[in-house]
Amino acid sequence: MKRLALRIRNILRRHKAAGPIPHLMDSASSSSSLSLSERYCYNPILRWNPQVEEYFAAAYGAEHFARISKALTRPSCYSCIRVNTLKSSSDAVRKKLMDILEGNDISDVFDHMEIRKSAESEDHQVMGPGRMSNAIGTSCDGDTPIGVRESYHICKCQYPGLENVLFVRGSGPHMLCFDDQSGQSLKEVIVSRKCAEAVLRGAQIFVPGVLACSSHVEIGDKVAVSVAVEQPVQDGGWAVGITRGTVLQGLESDAHYQERNSLYIGQGITLMSRSGIFRASEGIAVDMKDRVYKLPSFNDVLEGEIFLQNLPSIITARILDPQQGERILDMCAAPGGKTTAIAILMKDKGEVVATDRSHNKVMDILKLAAEMDLHCIKAYKLDALKSVQRADEGSNVGMADHKVEALNITAEDLSSFGSAADIEVPSIEKCSSSLTITQSVDNRKPDVGRYLSKATLRKDARRMRNGPGRNHCMGSRVENSKGFMPNSFDRVLLDAPCSALGLRPRLFTAEVTLESLRTHAKYQRRMFDQAVQLVRPGGVIVYSTCTINPGENEALVRYALDTYKFLSLASQHPKIGGPGIVGRCESLNKSYEEEWLTQSEAELVQRFDPSSSLDTIGFFIAKFDVGQKDVKVPA
Repeated sequence: MKRLALRIRNILRRHKAAGPIPHLMDSASSSSSLSLSERYCYNPILRWNPQVEEYFAAAYGAEHFARISKALTRPSCYSCIRVNTLKSSSDAVRKKLMDILEGNDISDVFDHMEIRKSAESEDHQVMGPGRMSNAIGTSCDGDTPIGVRESYHICKCQYPGLENVLFVRGSGPHMLCFDDQSGQSLKEVIVSRKCAEAVLRGAQIFVPGVLACSSHVEIGDKVAVSVAVEQPVQDGGWAVGITRGTVLQGLESDAHYQERNSLYIGQGITLMSRSGIFRASEGIAVDMKDRVYKLPSFNDVLEGEIFLQNLPSIITARILDPQQGERILDMCAAPGGKTTAIAILMKDKGEVVATDRSHNKVMDILKLAAEMDLHCIKAYKLDALKSVQRADEGSNVGMADHKVEALNITAEDLSSFGSAADIEVPSIEKCSSSLTITQSVDNRKPDVGRYLSKATLRKDARRMRNGPGRNHCMGSRVENSKGFMPNSFDRVLLDAPCSALGLRPRLFTAEVTLESLRTHAKYQRRMFDQAVQLVRPGGVIVYSTCTINPGENEALVRYALDTYKFLSLASQHPKIGGPGIVGRCESLNKSYEEEWLTQSEAELVQRFDPSSSLDTIGFFIAKFDVGQKDVKVPA
């Protein structure tokens, strides 16, 4: 074999006789295994744009920001489950999960997991994430050898108002042991960054995520899995620089050989050969067996009864405090986690309007609502920047004066139409646990003067015959909205699209610039202006993001309070996160200034720090009480 592969194999043999090979070692490690441990481990360094790094260091302090950067590269070491209390209870779901685990009914979903009997004690059943490390006895910062039978806890949340939340504890980082494979060289697979981030959260490796693979990989081979992170290119941008299908030879001339040092996320067993991986379009390519971080997967587990959701997102819905019978707007609602949480808190009594600009995302919201058997959710395709109905628009889609008529359309019915042009394109309204196809009813005269070419008629006929296609799943289009009347909602949740710099794990941030961050903030202000117009006097607005950027968080609050004098910050319950950032930021050339919060204002918002003991994603929440609108709200 090649010289490097032979050297690695010889080192592996020596350490196999001495015991497992530690991949995350302290400074006392022997020099003979130091280079191996530095390469085959997971210890990424997050790279930032220099200006962005300077900005965040000024906001947080250099040491604090360094801790945040390190935390962002690692997943949270517990999974947070929100229980659908309209269909089950936290105790019942906890018992079901324990029974499933002990019965090994889903061993592929929960890899080598078992429940400690001591978890039956009340002290271990009820706790928050900050207490979980001490109660379980394994810190996420400690190293645990892979292959040891893991003990996982399922714990009820201790915080008031979050009785519907369960925590399932994961573990890591683990030491990886690459065993000698009967005289064969170490085989490797390189995956994309997005694939690796999903694997670190518990997913398997699917075919589209594989970029490169060693030669002669067959079904059942054990492979080391590393990740290719974007690198700088000559034009000043960033690119992976690996052509999909690249062959790895185990040489330093391999693609990203040096760059993949300390970027190994585990080992797995191939379910396809090398040729099969790069010929197939879907399916699992590698079954991950040994992971740096072991987190349970919840695919197809207790569907409709549980929803996997980040803790701050669950808290956001609680802070909105929706009441039965109210009309709630969830702007930018996809994928529907907060939407369904709001509906459950209202006990499915009232109206929850969810909007998103993407057709498929709206369908995801409707699908989740049906899965959870929620009837009060109505989802529409709508750009958040156009949420307020213009004065010159017709009747508002989704308002009481908009008439709809249910149509039961089957495949046989569709085949009876000569052309799609003969009927109006239907839309979807969520009015029960099932999805009902609806058609708008109006008094408009048919466009008899419109000319339809034979090519258009043939195209429409093929569409009707072959089905809706990927972009029109479930056989229909979602219902579009032209916006809503001002002051027509009791409460508005704006979980704004953002830079997402709080999501974990994250392996690449160098493409983020100060300009892109400011662009996000600009759009968020415009969305917030829409929310202010839509909420009634006496109502509530909750604003949230999943970013650590003060320009999208504290600066937005500053803008809201300075622009709308009838808005005031409200206290939040539950209050688990820390305070906001106080002060202001000024660029070196004084071309840009950013005002944040006063000390008293900072105590009323809620900021989740990914480097804190709560071990959550980075997140921000602000709650506003809406007073009497005695001034004109800008359009």
